[in-house]
Amino acid sequence: MAAAQPVASSYLNPSGSTTSAGSSGGAPVSSKRKRRLHDLSPDEINEIVALRGKMSQAVVGKKYGIEQTEVSAIQRMQRVKIARLVDDNDKKPMVGRVKGVEVTIPIVYGSIAFWLGKKAAESTHKWTTYVRSANNEDLSVLIKKVVFQLHPSFEKPTRTVEAAPFELSESGWGEFEIGITLHFHPDVGEKPLELFHHLKLYADDESIPQTTKKPVVVESYDEIVLSEPMEASFGRLRNHPVARVIGSPASPLVLPAAEGSFERNGGDTKDHSLLQWFMKHSEAEDLNLLATARQQVCAAAAKLKKDLGVLETEISRIKATTH
Repeated sequence: MAAAQPVASSYLNPSGSTTSAGSSGGAPVSSKRKRRLHDLSPDEINEIVALRGKMSQAVVGKKYGIEQTEVSAIQRMQRVKIARLVDDNDKKPMVGRVKGVEVTIPIVYGSIAFWLGKKAAESTHKWTTYVRSANNEDLSVLIKKVVFQLHPSFEKPTRTVEAAPFELSESGWGEFEIGITLHFHPDVGEKPLELFHHLKLYADDESIPQTTKKPVVVESYDEIVLSEPMEASFGRLRNHPVARVIGSPASPLVLPAAEGSFERNGGDTKDHSLLQWFMKHSEAEDLNLLATARQQVCAAAAKLKKDLGVLETEISRIKATTH
C-alpha cells in the first residue's frame, strides 16, 4: 500500500512498541503527544529549515518534539538547490559557466517494502531503496554514483552504486533512516548532495491486514537545480529528457558534444520490475504543499507579532502606573 505522506514516521510493530532500527532492531521510542506545526514559533521553524541536510529528520523531530512528517513539510519550503554561492561584490568573470540558464532535474527517492508472510524467519520484509528520475529517465547523465548508508547492524552498511539504476535491495525486520549521497560527474562542478529517507515497512493504517501482494511504498519528490551550469555538463543535459532548461545563454556558445560514455543501456527505470508501484508526482501538487506550508508559517509569524504587540502594550502600561 502506498504511503500518502512524502516521508514516513515510525511504526508500531506487532508487539506494540515503536522501532527504528536495521536488521537487528532498535530501542522503543516514546509515544508522547507530538507538537504540530502550529505549535512552533517562527524562530523554531526557521531553525528547522536551516538544519536541512545537516541533521536527519528523525533527529530534528526529536529535538523539537514533532513528527517527521512535520519536519518534512517545513523543510520542503526550500527546494533542493545545488547552486554556486556567488558574492554580489565579486566581479570576476565566471569561466566555464553558462549565464542566464537554469537546469532542473526532478528526482524521486524512496523505498518499496514487501512483507514476506507469517512463515518468514528473522527477516520479515524484503525492500528496495532507490533514487530515480521523476520521469524514469536515466540519471547517469548527471550522477556518477550514489552512496547508501544503512543501519550499522547490516554487513557493510555503506553501499556504493556506480551505475544506473541507482538502487539496492536488502531484507530485515526493522525501520531505520537511510542516508543517500548523490555524487555528480566532475564536469557538473557541484559538491555531493546528501538526502535522508526513512525506511517504512508497515502501513500507517494498522486496521489494514498485511499482505505479500501489495508493498508499502514511500517516496519523496525533489528537484536538483543547477544555476548557471558548467558548459561541459550543459552540453550533455540541454537536450536530455531527464532535465528541464529555463532561460537561454546570454552569449553564443560553442558547447562540447555529448559524450557517448554517458549513454548507458538500461539506466532508465521505464521497464523496471517495480514500475507498477512507483508513485506519480505532480509539480503542481508539490507547489501546493509548499504554498500551504508558507501560509502556516506566515500565520504563525503574524500571531507571534500580535502577541508581542500585546505584551509591549502591557509593559508600557505597567511602567506608566509605577512612576
